[in-house]
Amino acid sequence: MQASATTTPVIQPGLQTWKLYVYAVLILVVAELIGSVAFKMGPGKVVLLPMVWALIMGAVIGSLQSKMGPLALTQPLQFRAAAILQPALLLFVAKLGLMVGSSLPKIIGAGWALVFQEFGHFVGTILIGLPLALLLGIKREAIGATFSVGREPSLAIIGERYGMNSPEGRGVLAEYITGTLFGAVFIAIFAGFITSLNIFHPVALAMGAGVGSGSMMAAAAGAIAAQQTPEMAKDVATFAAASNLITTTIGTYFTLFISLPLAVWGYRVLEPIIGRTTSSSSTTADDKLHEQTHTEVADLNLAGRIGAWVFAGVLTIIANWIAYKVAPLESVGCIVIMIGAVLVGDLLCNLTGRKIPAVCWVTLVAMFLTSPACPWADAIVAITGKINFLAVITPMLTFAGLSIAKDIPAFRKLGWRIVLVSFAANAGTFIGATLIAEFFH
Repeated sequence: MQASATTTPVIQPGLQTWKLYVYAVLILVVAELIGSVAFKMGPGKVVLLPMVWALIMGAVIGSLQSKMGPLALTQPLQFRAAAILQPALLLFVAKLGLMVGSSLPKIIGAGWALVFQEFGHFVGTILIGLPLALLLGIKREAIGATFSVGREPSLAIIGERYGMNSPEGRGVLAEYITGTLFGAVFIAIFAGFITSLNIFHPVALAMGAGVGSGSMMAAAAGAIAAQQTPEMAKDVATFAAASNLITTTIGTYFTLFISLPLAVWGYRVLEPIIGRTTSSSSTTADDKLHEQTHTEVADLNLAGRIGAWVFAGVLTIIANWIAYKVAPLESVGCIVIMIGAVLVGDLLCNLTGRKIPAVCWVTLVAMFLTSPACPWADAIVAITGKINFLAVITPMLTFAGLSIAKDIPAFRKLGWRIVLVSFAANAGTFIGATLIAEFFH
């Protein structure tokens, strides 16, 4: 799907990027110094991790641009942050891949749990989100908002099938915008709360975290791992990565051929039974919501991507130093290996015409480095173990927070009902996959 030519400003490579980097460092340091904050909520507890503080601080700074004068994080800089986020996430993917490679026997041992949890990811959004949408008076927008978690592939599927000005198109855009603004924060809080109830095995929860969005998977996995022993936290990261890889690779086909037809059928059956008519039932077809939704940002060239990887690596070293007291020089080797894996994966992605996403190539390269097939696996495992995977998450979500404010104008056009449905769909994908993984585990 192509974004509107009028909504994405031209980003100059050197456009006050220093300001973005300074904000990123300050936010990361403050977030890590605040650390984790937990409080009771009914039978469980909510854990707010540094990544949540980073997201919130970045969003606040961006939203105050009109009041900050020369210190403002302008919209072009917010787009720059979004452009940096995309390649920077590959660094997190590389770290997870390195952990997966050394844990392949455990993953293979999971068997059917890892295979079938994919059904839960996509069916769960419909089972929980669709009935709620109909009860709230939402009409065909409910199909687009609940057939998936509404990331970029979902936009493309709905755009091609119905058009973005259709009710289904407005529904998937609502899910996309809500997920962009609040998805990582919501899933981190929700996953952390469900984990605190102690009713699911941590590995099943980890599989539920692989929703197909890098930032949301990182947030959910981090919230789950924060409540585990160090060894179990490693397993959580490993299985979340494996689940996310499956969702990323086959998820598009699953949504196209299974979950979208299921959502259409569910709407046709349930709407006459539980559907209601409210003020949200009639949405203006020409509200231009799609033109205010930034579905694409300018791709960085190779030099820009390398710069993003290096800076994300520096932030990771700082986070690892503050949170886990590992001296910066001890972490450099891990960052070098991670960047190397990302660079090789990125090159393979381009050599194959981008037919296979870079995230898949990076995962495969990183997995090989610590797998039994690599003769240097033991040494690489020792080096890369110096950085805790939670330290890689906060830098990623720092950039996500700095890029959020650009989507607030489009968010204001959404009614609270469709936003609530979006949250329900995100909760459904996590719970659905977790339930199935728990059953087969």
